[in-house]
Amino acid sequence: MAFAIRPYRRLPVQCPVTYYGGLSIKFPLAYSLGFWLLITLLVLSRGPVYAEWVALEKQYQSPGLQTVYFDPDTIRREGHLVTIWQLTDYKSMQGNVGLGRFLLDPSRFLSTMTHKQFDCAEKRLRLLAYMEFLSHMGTGRRNDGYVDKENWLPVEPESINQALWELACGDQ
Repeated sequence: MAFAIRPYRRLPVQCPVTYYGGLSIKFPLAYSLGFWLLITLLVLSRGPVYAEWVALEKQYQSPGLQTVYFDPDTIRREGHLVTIWQLTDYKSMQGNVGLGRFLLDPSRFLSTMTHKQFDCAEKRLRLLAYMEFLSHMGTGRRNDGYVDKENWLPVEPESINQALWELACGDQ
């Protein structure tokens, strides 16, 4: 014999607890779309985040030509070797003009970013990476340059590399 259990109330029951779902109950689609839009934006906006660039002291700058920056958050020390990122922002377009004076010429750039490694004991450096950017402050289309990582260069006195060497190796 089949039977079913059905709730049966003889008298209405007052419940002292009320449930309030808020706006998410009234507009569930809008809130879920907003949530997924936020997640999508966070995923798509991930990428290299560069910290605040700090300008080198004025005596190492070329006024009217360029401004040289470094990122103090990227300084990494391993023994007597120190790596640092340098950004050079030019006031006017740089590069080969012989191919034409078009902004889209791949040999033209307004800023460069260089990853350098300093040997504090030997007072020398080598380039680890070099990139040219079409726009100011390391933005726009990027061209990667060739770098000979095995070639160490001496740090020349009163140069930008001297200033970076003092920043990187001065605390040791």
